[in-house]
Amino acid sequence: MQATAYICLVIATLCWGGNSVAGKLALGHISPMMLTFLRWFLAVAMIAVISVPQLRKDWPVVRKNLPLLLFYGVIGYTLFNAMLYSAVQYTTAINVAIEQAGIPMLIFLLNFMFFRTGISLAQCLGFGMTLIGVALTAAHGDLATLLQLSLNRGDGLMLIAIAAYSVYTIFLRWKPPLDWRTLMAVPALGAMLTSLPLLLWEAGRGAAQWPDQAGWVITLYTAIFPSLVAQILYIKGVVAIGANRAGLFINLVPVFGTLLSVALIGERLQSFHVIALVLTLGGIAIAEKGRPKASSPTVPASPVD
Repeated sequence: MQATAYICLVIATLCWGGNSVAGKLALGHISPMMLTFLRWFLAVAMIAVISVPQLRKDWPVVRKNLPLLLFYGVIGYTLFNAMLYSAVQYTTAINVAIEQAGIPMLIFLLNFMFFRTGISLAQCLGFGMTLIGVALTAAHGDLATLLQLSLNRGDGLMLIAIAAYSVYTIFLRWKPPLDWRTLMAVPALGAMLTSLPLLLWEAGRGAAQWPDQAGWVITLYTAIFPSLVAQILYIKGVVAIGANRAGLFINLVPVFGTLLSVALIGERLQSFHVIALVLTLGGIAIAEKGRPKASSPTVPASPVD
């Protein structure tokens, strides 16, 4: 089960690494709230094609847990992505990468505060290593660059995004036992509905931009991989090994994002990229090896079918 969880989490973070590249490429091709709405509109359409019969079967459980399932979509899907896509318009990629690395730390803190979930010295060491790996990636190998960072409106938006996804992860402990199609369809619907007012707000400001050809390609990618594939695999990972352990994998996102930038948009692969990946993977391995013996999944151990 643990090996499967690791594979799920690595693939999920790889998809999200591609999402960060897509966010960069989207500038000038589609506006942030338009992208947020269209990705979830397409995701809902695609998941509906295969999930309607299962939704009818699962409806009694869905009806009982509807507020929670919609909450997953609002806070984990819409709010996080809307804030992330908006943040990149105001702050640097370095700031976004470093701040996103705060998600695992906040998950640790929230789990300790509310559920007294233990954390070992090895997990602290592993977290530190992954954070250095993220910082090295974001600073392009020159950590002194981080001393020159300044905060602005975009950094405030990223803090909202970080808090949103951390709370979403913590709340997965109450995930009802549902088929994966239902578990994806209902939150995705909630994400689509709550992203519509954001799109109307953007249009009211005259800032909405309908996607061009490149914008549609970006939207389709985000609808399939970060929206559907990654979310299901992340839930599987959290169910199997718990929020604290699964959340640490999020620090692979900026590393994978950089490597995908090298592969897809021609950025140069440099030695610090490799060092950062080794540090991040090594940190996760140390944290897993030295986790508290009583560590258990933070959510019910029922599989996502």
